[in-house]
Amino acid sequence: MSHTSLPPLPSSDRVDVAARLRDALLGASFTADGMLDLLGAPAYTALARSETVPALRATRGDTPLETLVRLFLLQQPVPHARVADVLPVEDCLESGWLTRVGGAEVTATVDVRPYGGPGGEDWFIVSDLGCAVGGAGGIGSREEGVVLGVGGASTTLAGITVREPVAAALDLGTGSGIQALHAAQHATRVTATDLNPRALHITALTLALSGAPAADLREGSLFEPVADDETYDLIVSNPPFVISPGARLTYRDGGMGGDDLCRTLVQQSGDRLNEGGYAQFLANWQHVEGEDWQDRLRSWVPRGCDAWIVQREVQDITQYAELWLRDAGDHRSDPAEYQARYDAWLDEFEARKVKAVGFGWISLRRTAAAEPSITVEEWPHPVEQPLGDTVRAHFARIDFLRASDDAALLAGHFRLTAEVVQEQVGLPGAEDPEHVVLRQNRGMRRATKVDTVGAGFAGVCDGTLSAGRILDAIAQLVGEDPVLLRDRTPGQIRLLVEQGFLEPAG
Repeated sequence: MSHTSLPPLPSSDRVDVAARLRDALLGASFTADGMLDLLGAPAYTALARSETVPALRATRGDTPLETLVRLFLLQQPVPHARVADVLPVEDCLESGWLTRVGGAEVTATVDVRPYGGPGGEDWFIVSDLGCAVGGAGGIGSREEGVVLGVGGASTTLAGITVREPVAAALDLGTGSGIQALHAAQHATRVTATDLNPRALHITALTLALSGAPAADLREGSLFEPVADDETYDLIVSNPPFVISPGARLTYRDGGMGGDDLCRTLVQQSGDRLNEGGYAQFLANWQHVEGEDWQDRLRSWVPRGCDAWIVQREVQDITQYAELWLRDAGDHRSDPAEYQARYDAWLDEFEARKVKAVGFGWISLRRTAAAEPSITVEEWPHPVEQPLGDTVRAHFARIDFLRASDDAALLAGHFRLTAEVVQEQVGLPGAEDPEHVVLRQNRGMRRATKVDTVGAGFAGVCDGTLSAGRILDAIAQLVGEDPVLLRDRTPGQIRLLVEQGFLEPAG
C-alpha cells in the first residue's frame, strides 16, 4: 500500500525523545483540562465540529500552552525561538516530530491531541495532520491511508469496554491506538493490528507519548496477523464498518460487500476468546427488505458465546449515503461528481435490497453454557458512559438467571439497584395511577412499566426477605391467593433482573 503523498512520520524508535516531549507537554499543561481552561467550553467544543477559528482567536498570546495548541492541534507554524523555550526543539526536529518551514519557523508533522484517561491519566493521541480536530469530519478530501485521531466512535467503544485485569488483549484495527492505550492499563500483554502500516507506526507514537507500555504491533487484515492457537481475554475493534461501494478510504471502508466485514469479524472472534473473555465491537448492519434485522444479527453470533447487541441508531439509505459522502468531503467536489458518487451508493443499496442501515454495539462473552443467551434490542435513548460495568453486570445477570428456575427465584433475595426511582403516571387528581414506571438514572437509563404487584415487590426489595416471602405479604395486602401470585410473578422478577432493576443480594 503506497502512501507517498502523506508526510513522513516521527521516528517510533526514539522513546527517549517521546519521554522528553511528554514531560514538556505536561509541564506546559498541554492536557485535556489545560486546553479546556485555555480555550473555554465554546471554542473547545467547536473543535469537535471541525471549527478552528474560535481556538485560533483564543491562542493569540505567547504562553507555552498557546504555542503548543497552535503547533500540535491547529497546524500553525510557530517561531523556532518560541518553541525552543517550551520543547526540546532540536531533539524533536531530529526525530521528526517537527520540521523547519520558512527559515525561522517550525511546524508539527503530526497532530497531538491531549486526552484524559478514565483514571485521570494525561494521554496524547497522535494522528495525521488535520485529523485531531473534528474526528472523522475535519479534513475534507482524504488521502488513502490517512490515520484519524479520536472521534465519537472510538470514545464510545472505549466507554462500553469491560475493564478488568486480563492477561491478553487484542485491539483489532487499532488506528491511532486509543483502544490499545486503554487496554494497556489493565492487560498484561496488548496486541494491536492494522491493515495500514502507518496506523501501527502512529499507535507506537501514541503509546510512547502517553507513557504506556509498548504493544505487540502486527500488520494485516482482521485475524490474519493472529496465529491459530492465540487466544485473548479481551478483543476490541472499531473496524472500518462503513457500508459503501468500493473501498476508497482505509480508515472507514471495509473493502467487503455490504456488512460482510462486520459479520466476518464477529463470527471469527468466538474461536479467539478464552473462557469468560469478552469481544466488543462497533458495527453497521443492513436492514434488508423482507428480513428481520434482529434475526440477521443473531445469525452473526459465534457458537459458544453469549451476546448483547444494541442498535443505537438507524438511518435510511439516503441519510446514510449523505453522511459518509460529507465525511469524505465529496459535497465540496464538482456537483456532477458528487451526484455520480451518490448514485453509486444508491445503486449498491438497491442491488442488495437494503432500505436502511443500523449502527450499534456488539458485546460477546465466551461461555460454556449449553444454551448461550443472545439479546438483540433497539435502544436509541440517552445512556450514561462509561458502560463497561453495565456490560459486565448484564452478563453476570444472564448467568444468574440461566442457573435459576422459578423455585430458585422465589427462594432468592433481591435488592433494588442503585438510583432506580419509581414514577406514578396518571391523570391529575385521579385516586390511583394509570401505571407505575421504574426508571434507572444510571447506565442504560431504562424505564419499564410495572403493575401494582411489581411496584410493591420492587419497593420492598432490600435483600432482607426472600422473593416468596415478599409475595406472600403482598398477597395478604391485596387479598390474592398467595399460591397463584407465586405462580404468576417469577416471569416479572426475571424481567426486572434481566433489565437491571433488581440484583441478587449476596
